[in-house]
Amino acid sequence: MNAKVDKLAGKVALESMLVDIPKLLGAYADLRPDPADPAQRVAFGTSGHRGSSFDSSFNAWHVLAISQAICDYRKLKGIDGPLFIGIDTHALSRPALESALEVLVANEVPVMISAGDEYTPTPAVSHAILVYNRGRNHGLADGIVVTPSHNPPRDGGFKYNPPNGGPADTDVTGWIQKRANALLESQLEGVKRVSYEHARRSSWVKEHDYLGQYVDDLKHIIDFDLIRGSGVRAAVDPLGGAGVHYWRPIAQRYGIDLTVVSETVDPTFRFMTVDWDGKIRMDPSSPYAMQRLIALKDGYDVAFACDTDHDRHGVVARTGGLLLPNNYLAVMVDYLYRHRPQWSDRAGVGKTVVSSSLIDRVTQRLGRRLYEVPVGFKWFAEGLFEGSLGFGCEESAGASMLCHDGSVWSTDKDGMVPSLLAAEMTARTGKDPGHLFNDLTDALGRPYCSRIDAPATGPQKAKLSKLSPQQLKSRELAGEKIELVLDRAPGNDAAIGGIKVMSASGWFAARPSGTEEIYKIYGESFRSEAHLQAILQEAQAIVDAALSDV
Repeated sequence: MNAKVDKLAGKVALESMLVDIPKLLGAYADLRPDPADPAQRVAFGTSGHRGSSFDSSFNAWHVLAISQAICDYRKLKGIDGPLFIGIDTHALSRPALESALEVLVANEVPVMISAGDEYTPTPAVSHAILVYNRGRNHGLADGIVVTPSHNPPRDGGFKYNPPNGGPADTDVTGWIQKRANALLESQLEGVKRVSYEHARRSSWVKEHDYLGQYVDDLKHIIDFDLIRGSGVRAAVDPLGGAGVHYWRPIAQRYGIDLTVVSETVDPTFRFMTVDWDGKIRMDPSSPYAMQRLIALKDGYDVAFACDTDHDRHGVVARTGGLLLPNNYLAVMVDYLYRHRPQWSDRAGVGKTVVSSSLIDRVTQRLGRRLYEVPVGFKWFAEGLFEGSLGFGCEESAGASMLCHDGSVWSTDKDGMVPSLLAAEMTARTGKDPGHLFNDLTDALGRPYCSRIDAPATGPQKAKLSKLSPQQLKSRELAGEKIELVLDRAPGNDAAIGGIKVMSASGWFAARPSGTEEIYKIYGESFRSEAHLQAILQEAQAIVDAALSDV
């Protein structure tokens, strides 16, 4: 559910909607951000710095400044191992890589780029960092992923992963952001730089086979023998993203019946069906963006897709079609903790405050510990790294899990493993994920959930992020007594950047987006669709009232 669904939602993008790639790249090179304008400064949201060159919010100067700030941070913390760097298929990603290499080489940072200039999914970078650092206590590696995730084609993004392999925590990104903005203010004085041609030929730059390492190591986390032996027929749509060339080697390496729907890479993403708001967005959890794969539902036992940097998943089952992210996350929790006998009894379940309460019920039935945190996968990195979490997930179809033996796989989101897990669970149980979800809700109750996205200005987002329980005047939510109002997460007592309001059979949470000029209201009911709509309507009235004077 969104503020207003565009009339073109679910239809193939019109030619007039496609971004002008030459102009986009020209703006990246030519426009210089004004550091006095908050919208043009470096700003790390929930997953790195994002923006568009057209808006002077993602340009060469941003990348040069952030790259130098990362070099300075590495020096400050004594991080002197290789830096693993990867890019997705957004048009701005490759020029951003080139800008970053100019600075990294000038600072004598050893850089590992993808062999053959292959695109690199976020989880492949995280996995490479962890594999390199295994058993080391000095000379540790870290990484950069150049991606705006599933954002529209006009956008670019740049995020830093420290030696634990996951998204950088706020203390790290805060330091990098402050240093990068100081460099912008000084007109890049203090930024070391060589030409790209010099950087590319430098001995500081080496090629790394991200694809080969990732594909070969998948056997440690997915039971391919089971999938192959069952004859499960699967299909995948890479949505033109960074893992586009990973899927065929996976199918060949493990001998599974996996059809790759398309291997087209086009920075305009003209093959996409338009998302709810009339924008092209490579979101595998959106029924509007996933029309191509949904249409193939009955031709395969299970099908799946990933977003542009392949850190999010979307699963299409014969039973029910495209699963809501929350629903499949609950199915994964129930399946994994029953079929990973080598996992430690202390391996808990991580979820964000806006993820389904069905996960809470599944976790309780399993007798596992629940770790509930604010939005942002960074909160799970340490738990996955040292094994106190077996699984971490967030409502926006992001998840990662441990290997069969309980060792760490990726401390960043991985869209490919949850996708392949859908084939494994279908093979093992003889039921697709949609069927397994129905079984789960028969026992634990059926959730009805949705999310409202609506435009919000910077000042409105700032006010929403500071809403407190004391500002809530209501005592009831959709006819039920309000039992709890949270502005801090139960798992780690960190601020959630908004509020969560809970009753006996439903809840809503409201928070600003960390990456786009929108606010989000999440709602869930265990009673009915009508009860959910009542929750969302009351929630929106509360938020609109709070923002009305901004």
